Amino acid sequence: MKELLLIAIGSALVNNVVLSQFLGICPFLGVSKKVETAGGMGAAVIFVITIASAVTSLIYNYILVALNLEYLQTIVFILVIAALVQFVEMFLKKSMPSLYEALGVYLPLITTNCAVLGVALTNVQNEYGVLKSVINGLGTAVGFTISIILLAGVREKIEHNDIPDSFKGSPIVLITAGLMAIAFFGFSGLI
Repeated sequence: MKELLLIAIGSALVNNVVLSQFLGICPFLGVSKKVETAGGMGAAVIFVITIASAVTSLIYNYILVALNLEYLQTIVFILVIAALVQFVEMFLKKSMPSLYEALGVYLPLITTNCAVLGVALTNVQNEYGVLKSVINGLGTAVGFTISIILLAGVREKIEHNDIPDSFKGSPIVLITAGLMAIAFFGFSGLI
């Protein structure tokens, strides 16, 4: 149990997928304009990464390794992730059309979000079983959600401040993300 907790905390805070590993930057910067949208994207990423971690771990450990086809892992993982994102997209379109519209083009970008593939490959590299893979995936997704919601909250506050013209838009967002990465670096001694 202690090891699972360390994996979850490590993947969420210490090795934050966005602020430490710099994976998943596109949706992190693109969907973080409003907290509600960032929360919706975070929830979608939590679902996709957690389920993708479980499915890719099962496929890798019980099919690819058994058939000695480990070299196909990247292709198989991409196909699994694409199918899961399509499922999430269809679900949101039917059940939450406003969130679906708010996420816009960034929802299909989860398919190409390197954070999702990065977690699946990290699970294989660390030789995690199915349970550890799911915990690592969930922790990573929660870390992504924490960082995107924090950035969205800061961006909402920055919007009402007097900022020099040269820093408006992307420059202030990138500076803010950099400062957040420095702040998350403080978690490095935690584990």
